[in-house]
Amino acid sequence: MKHFNFPGSRVVKTGVAIFITAWICVLLEWPPVFAVITAIVTIEPTVSDSIRKGLIRFPASAIGSAYAVLFISIFGNSPLTYSLAAVFTIATCFKFKLHAGLLVATLTAVAMVEVIHSNYLISFFIRLGTTTTGLVVSTAVNMFVLPPDYTKDIIQKIQEIRKRTGVVIEEVFRDILEEKDNEIETTDQKQVDQLDKTIHQTETLIRFQREETKYHPLVGTEKAQFQSAQNHLFRLRLIHYHIDNLINTPLKTISWSREERTDILKAVSELSYSLQNKTNYTSAKHHKQLKQLTEIFWDDNEEITKNSDVHPTTFPPELIILYELVSIYNLVERYYKKPQ
Repeated sequence: MKHFNFPGSRVVKTGVAIFITAWICVLLEWPPVFAVITAIVTIEPTVSDSIRKGLIRFPASAIGSAYAVLFISIFGNSPLTYSLAAVFTIATCFKFKLHAGLLVATLTAVAMVEVIHSNYLISFFIRLGTTTTGLVVSTAVNMFVLPPDYTKDIIQKIQEIRKRTGVVIEEVFRDILEEKDNEIETTDQKQVDQLDKTIHQTETLIRFQREETKYHPLVGTEKAQFQSAQNHLFRLRLIHYHIDNLINTPLKTISWSREERTDILKAVSELSYSLQNKTNYTSAKHHKQLKQLTEIFWDDNEEITKNSDVHPTTFPPELIILYELVSIYNLVERYYKKPQ
């Protein structure tokens, strides 16, 4: 089945669900308002969510309807009836942990007060019928009309994260090597936090798509693209982790010479550029830079071993910086490595 995805698709599906739900209720001579309320809140980002939350909303709506009928029969159509029906519905839904159905149940309870005047038992079962209609129709519409497909959005987000990660890496390492502590604590931290937010949003989209594959399995190139996207985001999350480590690790005065700092910044710039421009990445150039960084790392490590009394309990900043940079280099290599 071909998947479609465009801005406003959820609005379109909501409109279709409302129309079909109201049409069925009119045919059955049921008041459509309660079914329409249910249909509106049941359109979820994924079919799986619609079904899961629908199974919660049905008993919640039944509770709201029961309280409405009970208090109407005792107090009639009065302000006290509205208040008691809403309060008891909310309390009972919380008691039974029916949080996903709380809104529709409360709306159903207070809306019923206005329309029920007699035949309380029949009205109760009609409310259950309208609720069921709204749930079934909205779930079916979510499944068959413009079924959710987040793959394109996920790929676009990952490209955005990759390019932004390249920019952040260069800025963070430059500020560290130039010992701009204020920049590291303010500007760099804000950029890393924003990057973390975007990664989290993309992880949510991946969760939506993974749940959606239970009902609309991905095949062929779509399946391969989705699997690749998950792997790429995993690498980018790990790169973010190493950047965050650098920002949040206290780094004392760095003993590197100006020439050594320049060489490391050159390697960082190459790495940054390869992330911002995918076509700039070449395995040979990447391995050459990684080899140079590894040699610096081991040279510094040998120096520390000889002078272990200088840093008896903590690693020196030079070693921390190189470790994080080499780790990021390895992750970028895995990011671009084609699956076997």
